[in-house]
Amino acid sequence: MTAPLGVILAGGRATRMGGGDKGLLPLGGATLLDQVIARLAPQVAGMALNANGDPARFADWGLPVLPDSVADYPGPLAGVLAGLDWAAGQGAETIVTVAADTPFFPRDLVARLQAEAGGMDAPLALAATPDLRRGTARHPTFGLWPVALRDDLRAALGDGVRKVVLWTDRHDGREALFDGPGEPFFNVNTPEDLEAAQEMMAAEAGRA
Repeated sequence: MTAPLGVILAGGRATRMGGGDKGLLPLGGATLLDQVIARLAPQVAGMALNANGDPARFADWGLPVLPDSVADYPGPLAGVLAGLDWAAGQGAETIVTVAADTPFFPRDLVARLQAEAGGMDAPLALAATPDLRRGTARHPTFGLWPVALRDDLRAALGDGVRKVVLWTDRHDGREALFDGPGEPFFNVNTPEDLEAAQEMMAAEAGRA
């Protein structure tokens, strides 16, 4: 399977951080977005950023900025659709999405998602981690998505579908289980989370 394009989902409104772009918050001597880009770039054939509002605020990164094509912030599926439409124009068959507020995702995320989706006509897989109550917990902003299903997704959003797993289950989406140590999908939602991420980043640097 060829390397997918990568789409960083930054379309949320960051209400628990007081609004603004979480990806622009400082982390490890750079920003959250810098850390996410550095981790994703080696895994994909190219990258874009899904974000709404004035794209000029991301000009320093030199990435295509893809706004939602569905109004009223319908959630991550709208960002996935924006990424799929962009990828179709690039001639790509798949994208992998990651969240702009989750800087410690696995460095083999793409390889593991692709392995899980092997043999599927329309490769579709979400990252998951063990969960004591439910068996697994899916992380719907971290997935492998097929360009071939973009019109189906567009129609689903038009019908009011907002929950990622409702749509992925409809297409027999698989789960790639990440069961190693730590919290690979730890995300920054609050100022306290940002402090914890600073400590995690320092610890990771100390192990390097």
